[in-house]
Amino acid sequence: MSELKIGNKAPNFKLPTDGAGKISLSEFKGEKVVLYFYPKDDTSGCTAQSCDFRDNLRKFKNLGVQIIGISKDSVASHDKFKAKYDLNFPLASDEDVKVCEAYGVWKEKSMYGKKYMGVERSTFLIDESGKIAQIWRKVKVTGHVDEVREAAKGLAQAA
Repeated sequence: MSELKIGNKAPNFKLPTDGAGKISLSEFKGEKVVLYFYPKDDTSGCTAQSCDFRDNLRKFKNLGVQIIGISKDSVASHDKFKAKYDLNFPLASDEDVKVCEAYGVWKEKSMYGKKYMGVERSTFLIDESGKIAQIWRKVKVTGHVDEVREAAKGLAQAA
């Protein structure tokens, strides 16, 4: 499968979420969506990133943007993570990594010389028509949410 590019249709998905919910991209047709893929609940970088989205949620909502976090953690893990940090947006569970693969974020990684498969921290901004408006790969947490918000603001102004 070729890597997703700006202008491509965002792959649809239906995943279980925290709180025994379900979420699909298609239910947000006509709305802007930020999908952020992160490696693991309750780890330092992922917690910082999720809390940054939490703290900026009102600013995203004012731009008409929905936030969805996705990792391969279980729904039970998401429930604990969300409660511990008072996260105010859905966390979707992609345990079989099919959605991660569709978005090209399931990658070979390396730590201390060991190779393993994992989620590459990545964010996708999807416009109202379901097309990818912006892609951030190998995300550095610091300043990332501000960058995403600025891109969403640009998308809102272009509309």
